[in-house]
Amino acid sequence: MRIHLVGEAAEHEADLSARLDTNAEVVGLPADAAHTDRYDDRIDAGDVVVSLRFARPGSVAPRFRLLHVPGAGLDGVDLDALDPATAVANVFEHEIPIAEFVLARLLEWEIRAGEMQAGFSADSWPETYRGRVPHGEVHGRTLGIIGYGRIGRAIATRAAAFGMRVRAVDDRADAGAGGDVAELLPAARLDEVLEAADYLVVACPLTPHTTGLIDRAALHRMRPHAVLVNVSRGPVVEESALFEALRDNVIGGSVMDVWYSYPRSGEDRPAPAARPFWELPNAWCTPHASAWTRELAERRYRAIALNIDRLMAGQPLTNLVRAGR
Repeated sequence: MRIHLVGEAAEHEADLSARLDTNAEVVGLPADAAHTDRYDDRIDAGDVVVSLRFARPGSVAPRFRLLHVPGAGLDGVDLDALDPATAVANVFEHEIPIAEFVLARLLEWEIRAGEMQAGFSADSWPETYRGRVPHGEVHGRTLGIIGYGRIGRAIATRAAAFGMRVRAVDDRADAGAGGDVAELLPAARLDEVLEAADYLVVACPLTPHTTGLIDRAALHRMRPHAVLVNVSRGPVVEESALFEALRDNVIGGSVMDVWYSYPRSGEDRPAPAARPFWELPNAWCTPHASAWTRELAERRYRAIALNIDRLMAGQPLTNLVRAGR
C-alpha cells in the first residue's frame, strides 16, 4: 500500500511516517495532483490519498481506498468526483489555535498594545505619558458566534473567561451542551445576534446554505462599532458587501484570516480578493494562518496515522465523512 501526500501535505511526510504502525510507502505528489489526472496511474485501489482538495473536472477519478483530508473543511473536495468505493475522512485539532487567534485579535482591537509600543521612546516619554489615550476592554462585550462546533465552542470558552457575553447561532448544536454560551439560538434568530454583537465571529462551515450568509442586509443590521471576524471561509461573507461596509464605516472593522481566492500551485498568484481590503485601515488581514502553529501538524498527522492504522486493521475510522461502498 502507498500513502500519497498531495501538495502541502507532502511537507509532512516525516510527521506521518514517524507515527504510522502500518507498513506503507509514503510518497509525495505535487499540488496539481488534486485537480488533474496526470498522476492517477500511480494510485492503486488499495492506496490512501491525503489531500486538502480533490476534483477531476472532465475525467474519472481512480479508485482508491481512502481520501483523508488533513483539515476539517470539505469545500475543496468534490465528493461526486470520487469513486463510490473511496471512503472520506477529515481531521480537526485546529480549534485551540484558532480560538487563541480570535481572542488575541479581539484583545488587540480593544487595547492597541502594538500601537502603544510603536509610539514609545525615551524622547517622547513625557508627552506620551501625559497624553495617554484610554483603551477598551473585552470584558462585558457581547460576542456573537455563527457556528457552535469545535471552533465556536473553543472560542466561547476563552471569551467567557474574559467576561464576555457569548451568543451563538447554530441549528445543529445541542442547546444543553456547554455552559460558556449565554444563549444558543437557531439560525432563524440570527438577526438578534447581529443587532446585539460588539464582535461577530464567523465559524460555520461553507455550504450552499451558508454561502453569502452575511450579506449587505446582515451587515447593515450590525452595530456601527461592531467588528466581524471571519475564521471560516471567505464566501460565507459577501465580498463586495463587506468591502463597502468597511469602506463606508457601516461597521467598525473586520478581522480577515480567510479569503476568496487561493493559489493552487507554486506558479499560481491570484489576489486573495477582487476588492483591496488590505488598503482599508479598519480591515486587519492575515494569510489564513490562525491555526498554523508548530503544534498543529503534529496533532493532525498523529490523528491521520491512527486512522490509517485503523483502516488497515479493519477497525471503524474516526471523523468518517463518507464510507466507501
